[in-house]
Amino acid sequence: MTVTQSVQSEISAATPRKAPKLTQLAVFSAANSRAATARAHRTLAIAGLAHALHDGFTDMIYVLLPVWQAQFALSYGALAVLRGLYVGALAALQVPVGHLARHLGVRSVLICGTLLSALGYALAGLSGGLLGLCAALALAGAGGSTQHPLASAAVSRAYGPRARGPLGTYNFAGDLGKAALPAAVSVLLTVMRWRLALWVVAALGVVVAILIGWLLPPVGDKAPTQGAAATPRRDRASRRGFGLLLTIGALDSAVRMAFLLFLPFLLHAKGATLTTVGLALSLVFIGGALGKAACGWLGARMGILATVVVTEAGTAAAILAVLALPLIPSLAALPLLGVMLNGTSSVLYGTVPELVPSDRIERAFAVFYSGTLGSSALAPILYGRLGDIAGPVWATAAAALTALAVVPFMVMLASRLASDR
Repeated sequence: MTVTQSVQSEISAATPRKAPKLTQLAVFSAANSRAATARAHRTLAIAGLAHALHDGFTDMIYVLLPVWQAQFALSYGALAVLRGLYVGALAALQVPVGHLARHLGVRSVLICGTLLSALGYALAGLSGGLLGLCAALALAGAGGSTQHPLASAAVSRAYGPRARGPLGTYNFAGDLGKAALPAAVSVLLTVMRWRLALWVVAALGVVVAILIGWLLPPVGDKAPTQGAAATPRRDRASRRGFGLLLTIGALDSAVRMAFLLFLPFLLHAKGATLTTVGLALSLVFIGGALGKAACGWLGARMGILATVVVTEAGTAAAILAVLALPLIPSLAALPLLGVMLNGTSSVLYGTVPELVPSDRIERAFAVFYSGTLGSSALAPILYGRLGDIAGPVWATAAAALTALAVVPFMVMLASRLASDR
């Protein structure tokens, strides 16, 4: 009995000593989880701020083009060159920026790019002639090339396998910047000279760069991978899957640009005034912003195949409805069309991290954005030529068929993702 009691005494004495250790471990794990969640939310907030600023920088050029036309006596072709200098630098440097970030760090390159964009607009405000303005816009576009691949990669690394929904929110922030900054510049131009307005905008860019340096958490170079370990066979499969995704992204961008190109002419043929056309574009953009926010989260819940098939088929059906309906019903359909027209992009962006190893995320986003931007630049030319030959109605119908052409590519990509998993 003495031995048994002694053993029981030792067991009962040991048990309470282990419980606090387990409790402390659980508390420590919960604290780490809360800290990681807070860092992820802060990363998303700062990445969204950078996206809003840089997308606003890009689209506010539209507001300034009439001012520059009057200032420098430019033709419409010359105005297109000004816009092309900015967008060309923005698209061409996406991939080099990804390489640079691997050596200098994502946060450092993002800060420098934001400061470079601000410097470009400040120099544009100081420019005394057209040549200086062209150089300044190219410089601003070069700085803007850092935002898309690096901020997307930061959000992807912060959230890991749960990044699809946050990437949709990140994309939605860009649309907020497109709506807010051009409108703000329009107001500034009513109370000050355009040069001073650009200096105000440049100062805003400096403030955002400071916030990025202060608040953006460090972006690790190696996040946990979302799939199996990389092998030569798997690497080839991933490249094929990424090629399919890039094709889908290019087709999706082509549909969006082609429809927006012909929408004013289609509405004008239905009797719309210029004010009505402006309202129609606003309805499409509002729906597009909502679509980017919603479809990223839907993709995480419904799956990418179901979400993309619904949005692309819905886009085709809504475009054909706009072609067939009278003016007022067409206007009523535009917000829903905008949701589906822009929503697919959030699903596609969220799929990029699933197809590449974690150490190649920045490069993958850079290539993807370069492809979609290139498609956005080329599509209006191709569909515009088709419109010259067959008319805007048939060219717009061709854009609807292009949306349907995405579906078989999406089926192939979904089967490849399923086999990888």
